[in-house]
Amino acid sequence: MTDINTFGRRLRLGMVGGGGSSSIGPSHASAARLDGRWELVAGVFSRNPERTRQVARDLFIDPQRAYADHTEMAAREAERPDGIDAVTICTFNETHYEIADAFLAKGIHVICDKPLVVSREHASALSARVAETGRLLAVTYTYSGYPMVRMARDMIAGGRLGQVLSVQVEYAHQYQTQAFGKKEWQHDQAKAGALGVVASLGTHAFHLAEYVSGLRVDALAADLASLRNPLDDHVNMLLRFEGGARGALWTTSIAHGCPNGLALRVFGSDAAITWHQEHPEQLTFTESGQQPVVFARGGAGVSAGAKAASRVPAGHPEGYLEAFANIYSAVARAISEGRNTPDNGDFPTVHDGARGVGFMFTALRSAGAGSVFVPFEL
Repeated sequence: MTDINTFGRRLRLGMVGGGGSSSIGPSHASAARLDGRWELVAGVFSRNPERTRQVARDLFIDPQRAYADHTEMAAREAERPDGIDAVTICTFNETHYEIADAFLAKGIHVICDKPLVVSREHASALSARVAETGRLLAVTYTYSGYPMVRMARDMIAGGRLGQVLSVQVEYAHQYQTQAFGKKEWQHDQAKAGALGVVASLGTHAFHLAEYVSGLRVDALAADLASLRNPLDDHVNMLLRFEGGARGALWTTSIAHGCPNGLALRVFGSDAAITWHQEHPEQLTFTESGQQPVVFARGGAGVSAGAKAASRVPAGHPEGYLEAFANIYSAVARAISEGRNTPDNGDFPTVHDGARGVGFMFTALRSAGAGSVFVPFEL
């Protein structure tokens, strides 16, 4: 991967959230640093000021840039000649909007964990704020950063599958197999929003299906169940795509033995592809009447998009952090080049985030109407 930073320095990154017992904060920090394009220089790492100061010390951040809250941080960083170029948001879902809006209003780019926000109104407001300010807002749908996901997308866009007929996506996880486990905020609507597994895992699956297939869902029917937890933890959906393709999405957080079971299958008129996140370096391609062919990351026959997203030779495994880093590096390239849009889909945008929010509430509307098909609404 070539150096693309035209600023002549690493970009300066701030973070809101990600301290304490956060599982996602360290992933963001590690991914940002992996390619040497970002330096973490400021943050509000916890609602506890002492915890924020401790995390800042651990990360060798200037104590003067360990802030009490995001409002203070946005204002003060915007005033500094060496202020942050972008902020990462990895807090409770319910807080995403106010934090993102505060930084965009100060002219600071935003990288936000999913779901983008927990209401359609806030998704629309952030889209408008991005248009108003010209700043960038990226959403970390991390799985779109995997090289073999990029190859699957390239193959479909290049016509290798023919007409896409069916898209099947599943995301089975075990993080709520013991009800009311460590992440109790995920059971609390005041922090997580109105939806559970649809927001936490379903949005990833939905984005992956649209990103790879190149199609947009225009209607869905959703069965949302709360089998072990207060919010939905087991979901089945039927999908209708533009152009007539059909699909299905299953996601659950109560699947014993599934540490991160995200999988995608796309069937076309001429061929099919299969990809499993727990075996991310392999993409299976099967042409009609032929034996399956397994493409390996870094090997012969992989697409230009897959090569661009890889770092090490074949046989040396790459995985989750590298996929995450591809998002951060693409954002760095865009900021350095003065863009707030991706290059060939190399990072998910505010519009992708807004579609994720639309997906959440279209599913909720369908379930409330007896799991009938309803039109997709942003």
